[in-house]
Amino acid sequence: MSVIDLAASPSDLRALAEQSNAWPFEQAKAIVARLKKNPKDEVLFETGYGPSGLPHIGTFGEVARTTMVRHAFRVLTEDKIKTRLLAFSDDMDGLRKVPDNVPNKELLQQHLGKPLTKVPDPFGTHPSFGQHNNARLRAFLDQFGFDYEFASSTEYYTSGRFDAALLRMLERIEKVMAIMLP
Repeated sequence: MSVIDLAASPSDLRALAEQSNAWPFEQAKAIVARLKKNPKDEVLFETGYGPSGLPHIGTFGEVARTTMVRHAFRVLTEDKIKTRLLAFSDDMDGLRKVPDNVPNKELLQQHLGKPLTKVPDPFGTHPSFGQHNNARLRAFLDQFGFDYEFASSTEYYTSGRFDAALLRMLERIEKVMAIMLP
């Protein structure tokens, strides 16, 4: 096993990274190859969180894996291309079932099918169950020192941020439905 010289120059680290077969570097190399065809000033790495339950090891794993690919990309590009990590919460998803690890289950039972940001917080600390779990996610990620931006689908929809894309989809509804339906 070779030892990496931590005092190595960025170009030396990049050369080592280009030879690596580790999956974060393989994924990062694919992104670099795409950028050669379609250059960009910034690369956005994204993770998704379904806040119908409390954050757990799977939530951590998704952010950790994405962060590893982001780091590999930064090594391969010698940090010359700006990167961001977006932790996106699908908090408009409907509550499908009542989680086992929450109090006041009967309160949640009455709100099955509603968007998580319209379901009361069974812990009583936030305006909704979605907002409670979003706060737990941010605290969880902060505890481990992840560098990320947080986004909520509720905030994106209510602010109009998705409007242009939704209108484009409506203009092409037949093509969209042909993809979605067999």
